[in-house]
Amino acid sequence: QVQLVESGGGLVQAGGSLRLSCEPSGRIYGSFVMGWFRQAPGKEREFVAASRWNDGSTSYADSVMGRFTISRDSAKNVAYLQMNSLKPEDTAVYYCAAKWRTIVAVASAYDYWGRGTQVTVSS
Repeated sequence: QVQLVESGGGLVQAGGSLRLSCEPSGRIYGSFVMGWFRQAPGKEREFVAASRWNDGSTSYADSVMGRFTISRDSAKNVAYLQMNSLKPEDTAVYYCAAKWRTIVAVASAYDYWGRGTQVTVSS
């Protein structure tokens, strides 16, 4: 069983930046996929980005392409989501999620979830 713990959320003005971290329990290796999803009030949970641990391949939602970057530090066993040029519509609870093998943008395909961290972008 993998447990995920997010950190780094907060309040930021539009145009600002935040970096979210996701720390999984246990050593991560191979084709482990780390993903980020978000859920705004009254909306469904949506895919943000994902990366596969062994080869660094990534996928992004169109809405964050060019503004957000997913990365990982293998030595520290931590995944990150760097969020730049934030917009009020990025306001949501951000969840770290994980699965094995293939990168997909469907929340139901992910086996492990963190509790979420709030990101609020003021206009």
